[in-house]
Formats: sequence, C-alpha cells, structure tokens
Amino acid sequence: MIRHRLAIGNCIAGLVLAWGGLAWAASDTGAVVLMYHRFGESRYPSTNITIEQFEAHIEELKSGPYRVLPVADIIDALKRGGPLPDHAVGITIDDAYASVYREAWPRLRRAGFPFTVFVATDPVDKGVAGMMTWDQIREMAAAGVAIGHHSVTHPHMAGGEASLNARELEKAAARFGGELGRRPRLFAYPYGEASLAVIGLVREAGFAAAFGQHSGAIGGASDFLYLPRFSLNEKYGDVARFRRVVNTLPLPVGDVAPEDPLIAGNNPPAVGFTVQEGVGGLDRLACFASHEGKVRVERLGGTRIEVRMTKPLPKGRSRLNCTLPTESGRWRWLGRQFYVAE
Repeated sequence: MIRHRLAIGNCIAGLVLAWGGLAWAASDTGAVVLMYHRFGESRYPSTNITIEQFEAHIEELKSGPYRVLPVADIIDALKRGGPLPDHAVGITIDDAYASVYREAWPRLRRAGFPFTVFVATDPVDKGVAGMMTWDQIREMAAAGVAIGHHSVTHPHMAGGEASLNARELEKAAARFGGELGRRPRLFAYPYGEASLAVIGLVREAGFAAAFGQHSGAIGGASDFLYLPRFSLNEKYGDVARFRRVVNTLPLPVGDVAPEDPLIAGNNPPAVGFTVQEGVGGLDRLACFASHEGKVRVERLGGTRIEVRMTKPLPKGRSRLNCTLPTESGRWRWLGRQFYVAE
C-alpha cells in the first residue's frame, strides 16, 4: 500500500543521492533508450512513426554496432555498476495502441529485439478503439515482451493531487496483477511529466526505474526514477537523426538545479549542474530550450555549468537539451523536462 502522505525531505535526499555525484559511473558506460507510440497511423503524426521509418530504424540496429537489450537488464547492469556493451540500446513503446500489436511487434520479433510496452490500464479496460486488448497484451507478455506501468487514466501527474496520483499507481498495479499475474517493475510517467512529490510516490511503490520523455542517454549517475528517452515520431524519425541518437553517450552530472521538475516559483528557473571530472571539451557544451532556442551557458569553477534562460517557461511542458561533441564523433547528451502547472 502506497502512503498518501509523502515526506518531501526524504524524497529530496534520495534525488540528491542519485544526482549528487556520490557514486559516479564510468563516463562512457551507458545506454540509449528509445520511445515510440504509434506505427503507421498517419492521422497522428506527433506520436506516429511511419512503417518505412520504423523498418529503417530496425535495419540500422541490425546492421550497425548496436546491442538491443531488455530495458530491465540495462537498468540492473547500471545499478550494479556491471558491464554493458558499447552501443547498448533499449526499446520502449508507450500507451499500448493496437498498431503496436499489429505492426511493431511482428517486425521486432523477426529482428529478435526485446522491448517494453508501457500500458495505461483504463483505455484497455474500456475497450477504447485503437487500443490493444488484454488478450493481446497477455499474448505478448507470454512471448517475452515486457509490460510496464503507465498509470490508470494517463493523467498530468506533476500538477495533480497526491491522493489521486497514489490511486493511479495502486489501481493500475492491481489491474496488472489481476490480468497478468504480476506487477511491473518499470514505470513511465504520462507525458513524461514528474515532480519531486510524484517521484517520491513512485519510489514508495517500489519501482526499479521510471522514465520520462526528455532526451538523453542514461548512465550510472542517472536518476533511475526519472530516466530520459529519445522520442521518435514522423518529424524526428529520419535515419540520420536516428543514427545520431543511438550513438549518444551520457553526460554524467551531479548537483542538478532545480531539483524539482515542477516549476512553482522562480520562472525561468536557475538551471545548473556539475559535470563529472574527466569529461573534456566543456567549452563546446551547448544548451537549447524548447521555448527559447539556444541559451547562454556559463562555466564556473572548472566543471560547474550554469544555464541562463531569459524567457519564462510557458505553462505545461518545456525541455532543455545540453549536448557536447566528443573527439570520436559521438555526442554526450543531457536533457531535462520541466512542468509549469496550468
């Protein structure tokens, strides 16, 4: 049973432990996790990938130096500090649309690629048109597809009440237990929106890891309860971008500010982070805000980075991406998503 009252101090302490650099990982040890939604549903271009694009992605993963691994195995290896192959990639799909069963699964199965589907239970329970059924989800799970928790109703949790958010976690977990015989270990925040309070609830629920929708590679220094994924759709699904994405390296940082992705005070927020010692070329670091474009980056005291946004974040979701080219031609990438309540 998840406690409805959250001790904010404990939550902050946990995040500082994850982000604060107390257990740095090797800077090049990490993985890229991809996120899809719909396949071949051109009416929804912002969440859809065309079949041609998806098949090109699979071909790149098959022919390149990549190792597609179960997402849970990637998480477990990074938490243990164990080895991961270079170019490790995980595949996730959100929302359990019927095109996952009809289009994505057959192609991924032929390629031998494991993947995770994050399911919001209410649309499946209600038989909403265009969604998978529990029979289809059970069939996929029996064949080895990992099923993740994506809430009940897919709400905006960052701006929601604690009791309602707790109910979303509890009720969906019970439905998974009843339909699949087990509760998922992995969670994906609806819309990628989180806050310290929501992250605390997810921690209390016992998830091994949770994912947002901000871009970036993951590593041992990542916050495992708010991990990045690269979102792919028709606009951002061409092979050239895909190749850049799956070759990305983590940018390991600590002492991240602001700690809370929910912006309820100063706007624009004072953004900063400290880069792990040994990561070179910080003078080439560039940051881009979704509402402002390229923003000023200041380097303080060697590895401390401050990002100076000048325009207030709009209501809803905003993203910040900081990228750093390496001598190998690959990019280190750190993404953050912020949420300003309506």
